[in-house]
Amino acid sequence: MSQYFDIHPLNPQPRLIKQAAQIIGQGGLIALPTDSSYALACRLDDKAAVERLRRLRGIDDKHHLTLMCSDLSELGNFARVDNRQYRWLKGATPGPYVFILEATKEVPRRLSHPARKTIGVRVPDHPIPLALLAEVGEPLISATLQLPGDEAPLNEPEVIRARLEKLLDLVICGGAAPAQPTTVIDLTSGEPELIRQGRGDIGRFGL
Repeated sequence: MSQYFDIHPLNPQPRLIKQAAQIIGQGGLIALPTDSSYALACRLDDKAAVERLRRLRGIDDKHHLTLMCSDLSELGNFARVDNRQYRWLKGATPGPYVFILEATKEVPRRLSHPARKTIGVRVPDHPIPLALLAEVGEPLISATLQLPGDEAPLNEPEVIRARLEKLLDLVICGGAAPAQPTTVIDLTSGEPELIRQGRGDIGRFGL
């Protein structure tokens, strides 16, 4: 049975954020709002929690998971970024984008793409995940909360609770999120390549 925290979307209550961070630290898999859709999240180095996330989403190790980071400097510890890539990142973060980049050795091999050694990274523009990232003190592994067979992400916390209360440790209610996933941009080839059109504007990348 999952816990359910009603957290203010603009001014997250520190007490509840701390409790959410403790749940994650104890191996929890949670649902939380972001600047795109609701997302699943867990600790970066928690193998069992990541496997739970993959099972829930119905994805294998060839599907890029996303490192949700607090800012660009933290992102740079986990992904290799050259000057040109940095300019693209700086202009679009924080925001509803996931960028595919080459993973550094700080990323466990089981989290990067098995063939390409790449990882998805993002900096969300939403007070709740940013407060949680600050409390946890490291990036979280995340994925859009879209279940197998569904045509769109889940965005209503009460619905998430009803459908997944036995599969999640915590649902954070932060109001309705935009009913769109992130826009996914691959930056590994030298030029931006659109992988998935979502909420983010692709015009800034010349796409």
